[in-house]
Amino acid sequence: MKKRAFGLRTIAVVEGVKGLVVLLAGSGALLLVNRDVQVLAERVVHHLHLDPARHFPAIFLRAASHSTNGRLKLLALGALVYSVMRFIEGYGLWNARRWAEWFAVATGVIYLPFEAFALLRRPGPEPFIALVINLAVVIYLVLRIRREPRSSVKAGAEVDAATDP
Repeated sequence: MKKRAFGLRTIAVVEGVKGLVVLLAGSGALLLVNRDVQVLAERVVHHLHLDPARHFPAIFLRAASHSTNGRLKLLALGALVYSVMRFIEGYGLWNARRWAEWFAVATGVIYLPFEAFALLRRPGPEPFIALVINLAVVIYLVLRIRREPRSSVKAGAEVDAATDP
């Protein structure tokens, strides 16, 4: 039982960390409201000695040039919603709730095509590792759900108590 709890709790911690990272990023977006994001982005690129003509710095600068207060607030709201979902999922997995296992499978499966496409588009270790880890988590949870039927010891005890005179 401890081995199975360890797997769920590991996934729960990862989900919690993802939620925290996105929440911090969303908070950072809120800090940029009413600021000149374009100037800040140019300073970051200059400070990090990045070539603004390169692919990723150019994307960063282009995104900064199109930012508005409304978009930043919407981004922060989306980050909050995503974080709350990750925290709820993490809580449910930590406490071995079946609904959280199903939710984790569903969200994991949603990401698989995007990760596979990213790997095909730009092969490399990062997209490969992300795909393998996500696939392993989904398989682990599906096997766990199939292995352990819905009715648990608690449900059996409740049935026994209800039938006793």
